[in-house]
Amino acid sequence: MFKTTPQSLRYTLRVLSRLLGYPDAQLLGELSAMVDALRMEQALPRSRVDEIEQLCTHLTALGEWEAQARYVDIFDRGHKTSLHLFEHVHGDSRDRGPALVDLQQTYEKAGLMFEADELPDHLPVVLEFASTQPPNLAEDFLAEMVEILNAIFSALVKKDSPYACVIAAVLEIGGAKAHAVEIDPEPDMDEAWSEPEAFIGCSTHGQAKPGEAQPMNFVRKSDLTNQHKGASA
Repeated sequence: MFKTTPQSLRYTLRVLSRLLGYPDAQLLGELSAMVDALRMEQALPRSRVDEIEQLCTHLTALGEWEAQARYVDIFDRGHKTSLHLFEHVHGDSRDRGPALVDLQQTYEKAGLMFEADELPDHLPVVLEFASTQPPNLAEDFLAEMVEILNAIFSALVKKDSPYACVIAAVLEIGGAKAHAVEIDPEPDMDEAWSEPEAFIGCSTHGQAKPGEAQPMNFVRKSDLTNQHKGASA
C-alpha cells in the first residue's frame, strides 16, 4: 500500500496489464524491458518488483508453448481465476450485460474508444484504461474492484501460481493489501461443462405424476457476443 500517491502509474499499469495477457512470443521478448520500466517508475515496492521479475524469469524458462499451456490452464479453465471481473459478481446472469455497458461508457466518457477483442471487464483492459488516467483517479478506479481482485489473488495463491504477485501489485495500487481469503472449491471441469441428460425415462424424470411441477433445463445463450466496442488506450 502506498503512503503517498505515486507521481506516475502509466508504465506500471501498462506492464501489469501486459503481464496478464496471453504469453505469446512478443510478450516473452519484452519481459526484461517490462521489469526495467517498473524499476524506473518506482511506483511499486522493491520487493514486489523483485517478485514480478521472478515471474518473468519463470516464464522465460518455461518457453513459449509451456507458458501458454499454463496460462490457459490457470485463467481460462477456472471461474475462480477468471480475469473477467464481472464474472465473479454476476456470473452469466442478465445483470452482467448492463454492468459491461456501464463500464464501456466509463471508457467513452474519458474520451477513449474501445477496440479490444476482449470484453470491457477483462482485467488487462481495465488496467490499460487505468494507465491513461491521473494516478489518483487510477487508484480510486481500481479501489472499487478490491474485493474481486482479492478473490482472484486468493485463488491464484491456492493454485500456487506465480501470477499472484501481479494481482497483489494491482491491489496495492488500489490502496489495499493482498491477503489470501477462504474461497469455495472450484467445481470439476467435467461437471461444470456437462450437458443435462435428456429423456432418461418419464417414469423417473419429470413426468411421473400429472399435476406436479415439471423440472426444466435451460441453457442460456450469452448475450454478450456483440460487446466488441470499446476503448483503446
